[in-house]
Amino acid sequence: MTAPPSIVWLTETDREDSFPPVQHALKEPDGLVAAGGDLSPKRLQAAYRRGIFPWYSRGQPILWWSPDPRAVLIPSELKVTRSLAKRVRNGGFDVRFDTAFASVIEACGDTNHRPDGTWIVREMRAAYCKLHELGMAHSVEVWRDSQLVGGLYGVALGRIFYGESMFSRTNDASKVALKFLCDELIRRDFVLVDCQMATPHLLSMGAKLIPRTEFVAAIEKYAQPPDPLGPWRGPPS
Repeated sequence: MTAPPSIVWLTETDREDSFPPVQHALKEPDGLVAAGGDLSPKRLQAAYRRGIFPWYSRGQPILWWSPDPRAVLIPSELKVTRSLAKRVRNGGFDVRFDTAFASVIEACGDTNHRPDGTWIVREMRAAYCKLHELGMAHSVEVWRDSQLVGGLYGVALGRIFYGESMFSRTNDASKVALKFLCDELIRRDFVLVDCQMATPHLLSMGAKLIPRTEFVAAIEKYAQPPDPLGPWRGPPS
């Protein structure tokens, strides 16, 4: 009789790169590959470079995932509709990078706008703010009349941007953030945005599903050092 599949349990003393191969991830729930460990910068970097990301709720251990297929977006393939282009031109938005990272991640995890709860718990916010301080995590902020009305954040390693979450407090603000992100990534010669899992919102803007093997091959090629460290300060270039 074949033993049921199991996941690897990590401890804080395990080496940061002691993740199992993503091929060992469970099929149900899709992509669960490990649990435990910590959210140190080195472990997060090691996870991302293997196609793994943390995602868990309050009261759970840290859970590590690598779903198959994987949702990705090629920056040059972003779909910009006429209405979005008009919103970018005439919406009265001021878009900036890395000037309010903590506010963006807090807004992304605001349970007032997520009635089903959030995975952006206090420990996650602290971990990604640390990555931001180290110049690896970045935010795109959409402002109107000095109010933060939308944005997104993620991690940049090599030439891959690992998108984590986005929010919108007014129509199309998160789409505007994604449009400016893709423009900046093209300028910086990035090749891929990891969207993790598909949503109708992302698919409508050009994201697509690819096999995990294809995604892992891409990050093995493009998500290796040297990393583009440092803040992406101010308004877009």
